[in-house]
Amino acid sequence: MKKILTTQAWQGEADCVTCSIRDSVLFAGLSDEDFYHIHQPIDQFAASEGCTLYHSKDKSRYLYTIRHGLVKLVNFLPDGNQRIVRLAHPTDIIGLEAMVNEHYMHDAVVLQDAEFCRLPIDLIKQLARENPRLYQELMTRWQDALNKANNWLIELSTGTARQRIARLLLMIGESADVKCDLLSREDMASMLGLTMETVSRNIADFKRKELIIRKSDGYYACNLDELKDVSRGNTRPIQTHTSPL
Repeated sequence: MKKILTTQAWQGEADCVTCSIRDSVLFAGLSDEDFYHIHQPIDQFAASEGCTLYHSKDKSRYLYTIRHGLVKLVNFLPDGNQRIVRLAHPTDIIGLEAMVNEHYMHDAVVLQDAEFCRLPIDLIKQLARENPRLYQELMTRWQDALNKANNWLIELSTGTARQRIARLLLMIGESADVKCDLLSREDMASMLGLTMETVSRNIADFKRKELIIRKSDGYYACNLDELKDVSRGNTRPIQTHTSPL
């Protein structure tokens, strides 16, 4: 697995005051004046598919805000197999465990070419002590991450293989900023606790029934209405409501 952050990946110090996604990320509650008290650099960089931001058990020094792209959080089992425990999307913050732990809990691997802001943990702790708004936003983000992890566990570990695959496609297809080539069969199997053969067989069936439709740009469109029915264990005539995937 590749390690990231070659010199070519760096874009320089982030301009948080004029950031286009500032209202959607951790610093949404800060005023322009608050930023003048930030004396450590917040770096902005790009990373390509397959790169690793950090490994489980690495010393936790930074939080990462995802500006664009998709990241998988991975745990490795004693037998060496991986289990993907969550997907992180644009505006999500990963590495939040760094606020209370000395080491990261997961491997963070880029699934789709991405762009990040890297926030020094010491800076975040200082700002949280000095700014109640930031502390509250931090706690809200933490709760959101817990909710997503809980929903992930419920949605993707219960029901038939067909239902679970449909739910995963919905999670990806309903995210307007994420466009993937279905992810690899290995990744999908790891997320769902299924074999690659089971995933491949169901994806092939979804294609035949036009629940997912390959587009001219190589990506897919999801038939969201039909996938929702499949995710609930229902079937009905295929509709035409689609979303890029």
